[in-house]
Amino acid sequence: MKYDIVVTSGFQENCYILWDDATMAGIVIDPGDDANEILATIEKRGVKVTAIYNTHGHFDHIGAVHPLQNSLDVPFALHRGDAELAASASTQGQMFGLHLPMSPPKVDVWLEDDMAIIVGEQKGKVLHTPGHTQGGVCFLFSDMVFVGDTLFAGSVGRTDLPGGNSRQLIASIQQKLMSLDDTVKVFPGHGPVTSIGKERKFNPFINYNGTF
Repeated sequence: MKYDIVVTSGFQENCYILWDDATMAGIVIDPGDDANEILATIEKRGVKVTAIYNTHGHFDHIGAVHPLQNSLDVPFALHRGDAELAASASTQGQMFGLHLPMSPPKVDVWLEDDMAIIVGEQKGKVLHTPGHTQGGVCFLFSDMVFVGDTLFAGSVGRTDLPGGNSRQLIASIQQKLMSLDDTVKVFPGHGPVTSIGKERKFNPFINYNGTF
């Protein structure tokens, strides 16, 4: 699998364009903003986008979904647990003092735990990892996992926003992500790429038993 990263918006959110090199079929993961830049990168790489997949419904991850739907005419996939978040993107932005007149995206596919994701000749699956949000998911492809705001290099997602639960988040990480091989690369929603092995060894939150 090949990928490119478009770092979007003032929140420095990572939008991933992922594709199968053999067929050039691909998907967009978490288009948070800057739709024109994302489209330009898709065109530059020659990717034939077949769907948009989101790890969760926070405004800084879905801001460009609607314009991409209009431009690419592809389905949008989200976990049902984040349906209300996706519908209230503009209101979320107001919590941060931002005026974001976003059009809520139309959800075409509701994601479920262990659901298959087909990208050209490659196959991945959905991991439901609630805690940052109730509908939070990760996307696992062989030696790559796209984790949204569930896990970061040296940290984890915040849980003080609506739908967050710190104990649930740590349980999701321990049960779903730390069961993966150390060699699996971790692609977070913000910040640098890391690995399961590195986070298992150095991330202070992995075995944390309290709340935050």
